[in-house]
Amino acid sequence: MNFIKKIIVIFCLISLPSYAVEQMSVEKHAVLSIKDCISLALQNSPNIKKARYNYGLAKGNVGIAKSEYFPTLGIGTGYNLTDNRTDRMNTSSNVYSAEANIRQLIWNFGKTNANIRMYNFNRIASLYDFNDIVLDTIFNVKTNYYGVLAAKATLDINRANVQINERNYQRTKAYFDEGIRSKIDLVNAEVYLSDSKVTLVDSEKSYQNAIVKLNNSMYVAFAPEYEIENTETFNFTNNLAPVSLEKIDDKSDLSTLPKEVSDAFLTSQVEKIDVLENYKFEPFPYTFEESVKLAYKNRPDLMAYDALLKAMKESLKYAKREYLPEISASAGYGYRDMYNSNSFNVGVNLSSSVNIKGQKHRIDNAKIQVKMAENDIDLAKQDIYFEVQNLYINMVQLEKQIPLLAVKVKQTLENFELADGRYAVGLGDYIELQDAKVNYNNAQVNYVQTVYNYNVARANLEKAIALPQSVTTSIED
Repeated sequence: MNFIKKIIVIFCLISLPSYAVEQMSVEKHAVLSIKDCISLALQNSPNIKKARYNYGLAKGNVGIAKSEYFPTLGIGTGYNLTDNRTDRMNTSSNVYSAEANIRQLIWNFGKTNANIRMYNFNRIASLYDFNDIVLDTIFNVKTNYYGVLAAKATLDINRANVQINERNYQRTKAYFDEGIRSKIDLVNAEVYLSDSKVTLVDSEKSYQNAIVKLNNSMYVAFAPEYEIENTETFNFTNNLAPVSLEKIDDKSDLSTLPKEVSDAFLTSQVEKIDVLENYKFEPFPYTFEESVKLAYKNRPDLMAYDALLKAMKESLKYAKREYLPEISASAGYGYRDMYNSNSFNVGVNLSSSVNIKGQKHRIDNAKIQVKMAENDIDLAKQDIYFEVQNLYINMVQLEKQIPLLAVKVKQTLENFELADGRYAVGLGDYIELQDAKVNYNNAQVNYVQTVYNYNVARANLEKAIALPQSVTTSIED
């Protein structure tokens, strides 16, 4: 019994399709580009594998439809024992017989051709479905990749903000101890420091969630620590962003105040946080009208709708031709050992069998399916037009906002430096200083978030027009 099980297992392994490949993982401390992450996702995606299986089934259905033109073989054998008993006599016979026949379709007035074409268009539709899933996979990775970069940038900003608030607390406490500043300034410094730590913890959570989403989009579980590179449209001052969940269980206490230092009066200093320094990007190369034309030309889902429409038209042809007869040829041979007899027959047959009432309703349904497929194409074109229009507007507006926000970051930094200097010499109050600091931090965070939103909007627009990608996969891979 065990031997039989082993044979079955070996047969199953041998019969696996060629695209049943091993899952790819990430090596520890690897440096991955966005192209590397996309390649991992394309290799590992169960949805892409399922689309390949569906394409294989559709391709098999085409072969089944073509098999109508191949001969049908029949073979049979039998042994009959007959025993008859009456009052006058008893008879018995033992008869062995063998038969073989072959049947070949000659012509059925295009029914088989229509059926083949219908299944072939279904195969083409499943190919476009595969391409659509590939696009979804690519741009899901892109979105999550940008999400990690944005979350890391925000984390760096908020970590620097905590350090600024710690130094400010030390300076304010030194002023308070010397009687230069009031108790309310010290309490406010503690409050702002606590708020900055809460924000830091929240940004750490967002960063870890962004890593989870990226790993999930690549279908890589138990990923080790690795790093990802910047992209052309998302440039960090530091070229690499670490990706790690090894400290996901960290529960360190952040509520303690910083230790006193001897030179607390001089600890506060305004630092420029260049998370995205000299950020530049190439504007989107296509106008709105060009984008719509590209979408109508490239979208796999629209091509799939068109293939399904053609399949429905062939199905209608098939239904209409069911009224027509079928011409076939047959040949057979038989042997019976009772009298050692042989028989051979050859024939050409013209046959037709159809339920007229039922066939009429099948034709009506096929006509409705054609109309539905045409309507689906019209609806898809409408949806694609407005989708591209909406995404294009969003991307263009974000393109305009990025340089404005870059200027705002510089302005809030200058204002923070002035407020800090005024406070240090006793000219400015604590509220002015804190407002300037908060404005600078928020401007940095908003700048990073807008760059992220722009990258996502641009990626979604590229997906909506099915822009060809440098990293992809095909049905044969």
